[in-house]
Amino acid sequence: MKTTQRFTLSAIAVVTMLGLGGCAGMSAQEKSTAIGAGVGAIGGSILTGGSAVGTVGGAAVGGVIGHEIKK
Repeated sequence: MKTTQRFTLSAIAVVTMLGLGGCAGMSAQEKSTAIGAGVGAIGGSILTGGSAVGTVGGAAVGGVIGHEIKK
């Protein structure tokens, strides 16, 4: 069990680092859009109990909000 948890944690860390590296050339507005989409996806998932539609809807709404805030 511990090996699986360590592997999962390491995989999450690697994916996070690669994702952050992809944001290096983004403008402030693009970064806000991506952050908004991420937060919206998490919020939508929590509010709908893990529903795929809720997650995608939350990401869309959060992305639009993040995009508009940095205009």
